[in-house]
Amino acid sequence: MIYQVPQHINKDKIFIINRSEIEGRLEPVYYRPSIALLERKIRSLSTKKLRNYAFSIAGGATPKKTEAEKYYSNSENGVPFLRVQNLQTTGDLSLDGCLYINKETHSGLLKRSQVAEGDLLIKITGVGRMAIASVAPKKFIGNTNQHMVVVKTGNTDTSKYLAQYLNLDIIEKIASRHSTGGTRPALDYPSLKSLPIIEGLNFSVIDDAIKEKKEKENESQRLIDSIDDYLLNELGIIIPNVDTTLENRIFHFSYKDITGKRIDPKKYSPQVRNLYASIEASTYHKTELSTLISEYCSGDWGVEDDGNLHEDYIKCLTLRSTEIDNQYNIEINPDKVKYRLIKNDVYDKMAIAINDIIIEKSGGSRDQPVGRVAIIDYDLLQKGNIAFSNFLLKIKVKDINPCYLYYYLKTMYNIGITESMQSQTNGIRNLITDEFLSQTIVVPSLQKQQEIVDNITNIKNKAKALQQEGKDILESAKRNVEQMIIGE
Repeated sequence: MIYQVPQHINKDKIFIINRSEIEGRLEPVYYRPSIALLERKIRSLSTKKLRNYAFSIAGGATPKKTEAEKYYSNSENGVPFLRVQNLQTTGDLSLDGCLYINKETHSGLLKRSQVAEGDLLIKITGVGRMAIASVAPKKFIGNTNQHMVVVKTGNTDTSKYLAQYLNLDIIEKIASRHSTGGTRPALDYPSLKSLPIIEGLNFSVIDDAIKEKKEKENESQRLIDSIDDYLLNELGIIIPNVDTTLENRIFHFSYKDITGKRIDPKKYSPQVRNLYASIEASTYHKTELSTLISEYCSGDWGVEDDGNLHEDYIKCLTLRSTEIDNQYNIEINPDKVKYRLIKNDVYDKMAIAINDIIIEKSGGSRDQPVGRVAIIDYDLLQKGNIAFSNFLLKIKVKDINPCYLYYYLKTMYNIGITESMQSQTNGIRNLITDEFLSQTIVVPSLQKQQEIVDNITNIKNKAKALQQEGKDILESAKRNVEQMIIGE
């Protein structure tokens, strides 16, 4: 007699499959009824596979960390080196946070994975969503790492169609079904090439939604960009115009004024000195940051979580520089977050609380100076035990509104003050802690501080709402197309 799964049990999570139906794979998720049925439906409607559109498919590579510095470059002289985070489900390619390699590496060591205008880029490895696809824009020249492939279709319109198609949730489910591996799933080339392609779909509703989404995002960005100007204006800080002519970049400075101090031209440049002078010109009360700190503590990276219980350690979600979001605050990506084992006594010493401020003291990149800041909020602490890496510093403050100080330090970073407090050794940027802690903080009354905090928070909330509206518009359009495909 065939066993019947009780009606109250979700048959997509607990199901029975005949041994004769097992196709050489033993992962239960592969045989989940809803996904298996979806794939059969899609394949019945498809006339081609991805391989029919590809003249060539090539994967990339990443230089070893020990050698990376000699391969990498900057945005002015280098070639974009794409990673998974540069791919977008809109089909566009984002260069935010992009790395760059030198032209010799692009043409030599990584010649096979070169990316040109109209190429289709598809994510094939890594946690989270599989088969995210983007198209290289006009006149683009770049390269890519091993977590995606470059598909040359020979036609930009074809690449755009395939990107829109692959970014549908129903197609991503099929791609993920065929991926293998545990902690780092991967979609092999045969599985990628055999993905079913339905021809002749009308993606105009998605194209319109993407345009509307971009408009929402642009409006959101304008709000975010207005925050620094608002705060500076409220504090009476007037940022001088930057003269970038060669004549102004060559300057003289008295030797006696730098004796025993840093021999760093940037620190003493007219631009930086003018920035400091503009802050000192504010009519509000001013004090050094160090006078506002009641406690500070460096982080700890702990040890790898091996899945076993350790009596002297506690498992913690451990913040890194990558969790500091440049626009908002702290962004936790469940697919990329790191859990580490921290010694109990170390955890007790570094334990964080709401309104603690986290400062990036090491790391950074060529296009992103070290010294970014974040503030601990209620939502983060709901995620369990929280620690932070040895590249970060935590401070507790007194006699000032912590949110105001956070916004103030963030603005100082954005206008270039913090960049003047960094040093660089072996490619790693380090915050000069003494200089950072001795920087001038403009301190208006607590009432004024709260007013500034409330207004900036409102701006950020409006910006977030606009971004979410854009996401919802696009997701709704995709669902409409998916319903037309599968008839549900």
